[in-house]
Amino acid sequence: MTTTGRALTADLGWARLDLDRAARTGDPEVVYGQGKTASQVVEALRRLHEHHPTRQVMATRLAPDARAAVREALPDAVVDDAARTAVLGPPAPGTGRVLVLAAGTADGPVAAEAAITAGVHGADVERIDDVGVAGLHRLLAVADRLESADCLIVVAGMEGALPSVVGGLTGTPLVAVPTSTGYGVGAGGITALNAMLSSCAPGVVVVNVDNGYGAGVHAARVARAVR
Repeated sequence: MTTTGRALTADLGWARLDLDRAARTGDPEVVYGQGKTASQVVEALRRLHEHHPTRQVMATRLAPDARAAVREALPDAVVDDAARTAVLGPPAPGTGRVLVLAAGTADGPVAAEAAITAGVHGADVERIDDVGVAGLHRLLAVADRLESADCLIVVAGMEGALPSVVGGLTGTPLVAVPTSTGYGVGAGGITALNAMLSSCAPGVVVVNVDNGYGAGVHAARVARAVR
């Protein structure tokens, strides 16, 4: 372990964990599992937990072999196969409320990643699934619940219209997540991304395609700041 000025780093040989991030930003470093071996994911998650024993740490985008390795090596971790995440450590009391809306069941994995991330980063979280614009009555049936949240995460693929509709119904802060679901010109989420960036509803903030993690962090920070 090395110290540079105030920064604390754990040198694992193949990575240098930022152990000081929680002091700087309020949130510990998160292990991005894609491109890492299963053993590297386990080692990084274990070291982060050792340094932050009183709060949750997490890993995202975990392949099946990495999820299996975490389950075996870190039996106290909570592994979610849909979200492809692993969470280790005791949960903190939630501060603020985040509501995650998913347009369709195909958007579920990204919505799950967003919801778990927001929870790990300190918010109380609720999900509402399958309220896309193809059946607008489903969204209108839960419209009264939008105002109860401190921040909304709205996840949609296809043409990405749901965040614009939600943004027209409420002034609650909203982060939109385009997903890579859709046919042909959906272009792996680019159509949804462009639609959300072009939204005429004011106040819609947009993250990258399938970036449930980024949306979860943003929403949790908004919720914490509001409370």
